[in-house]
Amino acid sequence: MSEQDMLDRSVREFAAAVAAKTPTPGGGSVAGVVGALGVALGEMALNFTRGKKKYAEHEEFYAHLGARLQRARAMFQDLVSDDMAAYGMYAEANKMDDGEAKDEAMATAVAAAIDVPREAAKLGLAVLQDLQEFAPRSNPWLITDLLAAGVLAVAAVRLSDYNVRINVPQVKDLTAAGEIKESSADDLRRAERILAELEEAAKEHLA
Repeated sequence: MSEQDMLDRSVREFAAAVAAKTPTPGGGSVAGVVGALGVALGEMALNFTRGKKKYAEHEEFYAHLGARLQRARAMFQDLVSDDMAAYGMYAEANKMDDGEAKDEAMATAVAAAIDVPREAAKLGLAVLQDLQEFAPRSNPWLITDLLAAGVLAVAAVRLSDYNVRINVPQVKDLTAAGEIKESSADDLRRAERILAELEEAAKEHLA
């Protein structure tokens, strides 16, 4: 299954592709799908809230949020193929003969293998911030869907952190490697904090 048509497959086919003895789709691609599903749940909560007389005062906010979430879902979906392409770069570089060209190709591939999950983490954080802003303006009957959206967004950030941590030892600049690792860990901490705040605010609606 190629990276171009991966998202055109059924859920069953995608799961089978992940389970197969092939390097992609792997954790990075799954992070993209998980993130996209999280955004979709947020969009569902929004769509069941907007347009209601009770929430009419927030319609301008809903329109802005709807556009942001739609873009975020598309970006997460793009990251599925981006992750597969990054691995492809690494595999091709690894096949090259020893020499300067291979070193340069490997450095580029490692950078891609780190950049994709870092982008996913930043996107997950942005989604969490949007969900937090939306929560007090959401139909309370949709609160569990909103929380599920937050959980999946955090999962995407956590999976991204794992992918950074497995690849960062290959960065030759030790100072840069340390900064990348710490930045990734900081994003995960922020994501978990926002989710905790969402859950705390939702307590009044849960048994």
